[in-house]
Amino acid sequence: MENTSKLQWFKVLDQQSTLPEGRVMTVTADTTQICLTNYGGQINALDNRCPHQGGPLGEGSIEDGLLRCPWHGWDFNPCGGNSDGFEDGLKTYPIKIEGEAVYVGMPMPETPPLTLSDIMVETMSEWGINTVFGMVGHSNLGLAEALRKLEVKGKLKYIGIRHEGAASFAASAYAKLTGKPAACFAIAGPGSTNMFTGMWDAKVDRAPLLALTGQVATQVVGTGNFQEVDLVRAFQTVAAFNHRVEQGSKHSELMGLAIKHALLNREVSHLTFPDQVQVIPAELTEISGPEGRMPNLSIAPPEEEMQRAISLLSQSKNPVIIVGHGARFHMEAITKLAEGIQCPILTTFKGKGLISDFHPLGCGVLGRSGTPVASYFMNAADLLLVIGASFSNHTGITSKIPTIQVDFDPLAISKFHKIDVGLYGEISRTMQLFLKSASLLQHNKKDQREEIASRWKIWRTEKLRRLREDKGNGLSSVSVFDCLTKLAPEDAVMCVDVGNNAYSFGRYFEAKSHSFLMSGYLGSIGFALPAALGAWAAVGDTRPVIAVAGDGGICQYLAEFTTSVKYHMDLKVIILNNMELGKISKEQLSGGWQKWSTDLVNPNFAAFAESCGGKGFKVDEISQLHETMKRFLAHEGSAILEIMTDARLL
Repeated sequence: MENTSKLQWFKVLDQQSTLPEGRVMTVTADTTQICLTNYGGQINALDNRCPHQGGPLGEGSIEDGLLRCPWHGWDFNPCGGNSDGFEDGLKTYPIKIEGEAVYVGMPMPETPPLTLSDIMVETMSEWGINTVFGMVGHSNLGLAEALRKLEVKGKLKYIGIRHEGAASFAASAYAKLTGKPAACFAIAGPGSTNMFTGMWDAKVDRAPLLALTGQVATQVVGTGNFQEVDLVRAFQTVAAFNHRVEQGSKHSELMGLAIKHALLNREVSHLTFPDQVQVIPAELTEISGPEGRMPNLSIAPPEEEMQRAISLLSQSKNPVIIVGHGARFHMEAITKLAEGIQCPILTTFKGKGLISDFHPLGCGVLGRSGTPVASYFMNAADLLLVIGASFSNHTGITSKIPTIQVDFDPLAISKFHKIDVGLYGEISRTMQLFLKSASLLQHNKKDQREEIASRWKIWRTEKLRRLREDKGNGLSSVSVFDCLTKLAPEDAVMCVDVGNNAYSFGRYFEAKSHSFLMSGYLGSIGFALPAALGAWAAVGDTRPVIAVAGDGGICQYLAEFTTSVKYHMDLKVIILNNMELGKISKEQLSGGWQKWSTDLVNPNFAAFAESCGGKGFKVDEISQLHETMKRFLAHEGSAILEIMTDARLL
């Protein structure tokens, strides 16, 4: 007989009457699921797992005096757990009744051994990854337990999302904002393949990301098992580091290498964990971090190329600096150089906000989502100094003007056309080398600040003219972003989606100290709301987070608003609702086709926000806009502002 003095007792029922005669139910004692039966006036506690395939016996029934498994009909004695003489009977647990309450006795727990998953997530933490977006499921439970224990220690922020695609987008946005990787986490099969798009977004925008996936048990690989997908093969095009964890792997080293590849190559790393491997006890518990494993990346361009660049820049009269997303962590040095030579600074769309539109040298965004201020100064320049930009078609940096390009990625230099000087080096270090020659660079330069102010005045006058346009079909985009320019907190993180809303945002919203996140090269619709989750995870309550999306994009991941509410995120989501995929309609018409299949049926987004436990606001008339947006931005917590807009007033 079991020594009851060495048991822990857990109350599993407040009232015996909850379990009538002849019935069974599942209860939980600590972390163990128990099949509780009431037969012949006796309450019994049995192992809840059928020894055949693990069927949940507490969901079964008592038939003809036998407890029957709901999956395959195996029978057991509901009182003692035996199965008619077979050796695969059920474990039983002591029962104690106190008043009407029922208690189950469990052995005193032993300290569980460290698993391979424990070692790997502790290593992940040592390498600085402390944020994971994911969904727990049947093929990643061992790894999930390791993440849970890390969260209990206060070393991990875990955000459970509603769709795995949102997890990878959130991790991508986190990296774009911070330069540091977060992890996305999913089950085998469809859970992992759902992350594919967000992983590609990170890859093409050079954002370091770690993907952790569950996998079916190794012994059933290749048999067409439920949710079996060869994830290493599936992700070989998107993940630069892509491995399956094995029992004999060097587990801490493997995790360290995955993160090192993500950091140094600004790429996606992927590790997949077969189900049975996740819980194997760890033989070696040594955990390594990045100390002594990461090189100093502050490299300088070759001296000869640097001198050629200084010579070109010193000879120019009207140089222009164009900065892209790759320059986002180096703007202090870039701005100091620009101020020294009175040089206008333009940005790519992905680089929006890297310099304030109210800075005397700031000229806004260049290209299709840009302003005539920026395009004017590019075309008037006699030299372009392009820093951390990719020369995409969207930006349209001309190849007809002498160009110096600075980038930390050697493959990005002269990627699309020949340039005059390519400087491969760390950007801040390269700027310091330019600044050392400041007296030479300042020679013969034209002060362009007055012309910049004049061009901004012309553009703002044009925006006021557009602001007065009204065709009676909703608000114009310029009115929305004019109001947002006036009311948005100056340091907000702005997450923008794909579509006409993004073009108008880039063109009309005037940046101050904002940061902007978008799906750049991939251009994936639906990015804004998951990106806002990632941004909030990075900045918490230290900065406001605002997502701007069209009605087409927001519906891709609309359920993630419940994630925002669940984790008490102070997110503000602005939805431009024109009941149409407006950008696609525009492309159909401009291409000579009929407008087709772009009309939308939308929910009441403001009411949806309320149903999720957030706050909803709606604007139908321009007279409501300023005051409603003011109240929306002042609300503490997750909120949606739905604005009815005209798809033709861009």
